[in-house]
Order: sequence, then C-alpha cells, then structure tokens
Amino acid sequence: MADDEFTLIYRYFSSMGRGEAVDLSVGDDCAILSLQPGERMATSVDTLVAGTHFPIDAFPEDLAWRAVCVAASDLAAMGAEPRAMTLALTLPEVDEYWLAAFSQGLAGVCHLYQLPLVGGDTTRGPLTISIQVMGALPTGKALLRAGAKVGDQLLVSGTVGDGAAALAFFGNQWQPPPEQAEYLYQRFYRPTPRLDLGKSLLDKATAAIDVSDGLVADAGHIAAASGLALQIDPSLLPLSQALAAHPDQQVVRQWALTGGDDYELCFTLPAGAPSPKGCTVIGEAIVGMGVHCGLDIDSAGGYRHF
Repeated sequence: MADDEFTLIYRYFSSMGRGEAVDLSVGDDCAILSLQPGERMATSVDTLVAGTHFPIDAFPEDLAWRAVCVAASDLAAMGAEPRAMTLALTLPEVDEYWLAAFSQGLAGVCHLYQLPLVGGDTTRGPLTISIQVMGALPTGKALLRAGAKVGDQLLVSGTVGDGAAALAFFGNQWQPPPEQAEYLYQRFYRPTPRLDLGKSLLDKATAAIDVSDGLVADAGHIAAASGLALQIDPSLLPLSQALAAHPDQQVVRQWALTGGDDYELCFTLPAGAPSPKGCTVIGEAIVGMGVHCGLDIDSAGGYRHF
C-alpha cells in the first residue's frame, strides 16, 4: 500500500522545522511564528514547474536547492531576514529515491539560509514545487521598487547572464569548456540569494529588485515604479569567466541584458555613494521612461510567464 500524505511529510520533511522564530512547526493545521518587537513580516511565494522552469530530468537534490534559493532571493530584494518557509510539492508518483534525495537537498539549503520548514502540502500531479518564504523587516523599513531618484547610480551584484548561458548549455545550444560548464550548472541550480547584501542596503539603497526575469525587464520595474528612466551601459556589465569564454559577444550581451535566472540584486544608490563589495555600477537614473542601453533590446523583454 502506498504511503499517505501524512506519512510522507513525517518521513521526509518533519525534521526541518526548528528555528528561533518558530513557536509551532509541522503537525497542526497552521504553523505559528513569533516576531520580535519592532519587526514586521515579509512573505513571498515562487512556483517551479517541470519542463518550464527546470529540465524534467534534473536531479532532485539540485531542485530543492534551486527552489529555496529562488524564493529566498525575494527576501533579499526587500532586505528581509529569513524566518521560515513552507513547501507545496506536487508529485506524479511516490518515488522513495527521489524524495530521499530531494529532502536531503532541502535540509542542506534550509540550514544554510536559516529557513526552517514549518508546513506545506503534498498532492498528485505534474512535478511542481512551490516555496513560500517568510522574513522579518524592521518596522518602517524595506527595499522597494519605487524610490529611485534622477541622478542615482544603478548597480547590480555579482555577474549577469549566467542563467541564460546555463539554459543554452542544457539545451545543447552551446558547449562550454568543462570548468565553465560546471560553473554554469552550479549558478543555475544553486544561485546565491543576496540576503546579507539586501539587509545592508536597507538604509542606503533608494530602490531594489532581484534579477529573475532579466536585467532589462527587472530594471524596468524599478523605472516604472519610480517614475523615471534607467540608462544601462552594456560595456560595464559584470560578466563571469564562463560568459567571457563564449565566442559571440553579441549573444553574451543579449544574455546579460535579457536573460533571467541570475537572482542577483539590481538597485539604485544616491550619486557618490560607495559601491558595496561585489557590486558594479552599470548606469544611472535619468529623466524619461523605460530602460535604455543603446542597443536594439526590447525594454519589456526577459522571461514571460504567459
């Protein structure tokens, strides 16, 4: 007889629910979290669907890491401190080996980013992973998309274009050297949510967003919310050694500007403010609308869900 939902939850996920903010974890109809005086909660949810957001033959341990990191990146973009998460997992069938590997990956990433698993749901259907994250913000503080001012610097953390390059590699559209291939694999399945950077920007950045749908598209959200334009200088874009190894620099620029799945932070700082470590000034806020980069790039481009 196949295991029921509650047996699966207990066997694979019940041990991940301990945390300083957790008053009640898995086992009841709701989890109960506590916030410290002067804190308020930030929450976000991300859903990954097999064949749409990841290859259907992806390793389950890698999927667990990617799902949590993608969701945690939204906390980073708001400057929030991780507190807890829930998981809704839709499975085509009960596969004990898959679940064991997935739960092992989940335990590792939850521990690394201090996101105890406090609840969720399992059901039958096409493989789908939904992660809801919850974080804490100081009362009256948050990084928002609105707030950039004309003259502000535009910055991005890390490197951009790696997510799109990884997808091209997975789709056999490009065969990078082995070292670069491994780097791109890790960048796709284990992106780094910039949680410490987000928290450090709370009293500094005028606007922020994470780069999930593409740099131009996501910078466009800042521009629209702030009522101005953003000018990007393509020559300033920070690129990894893996992208630098690609023979077609036009393709590289396209990936860096419009490719999604980088999960870096794009943000604005007042003119003259020092750049945080690991971040690069790529442009500035100007009068106008949209995002301009001097190239024939669709300013509304990037990943589209529909």
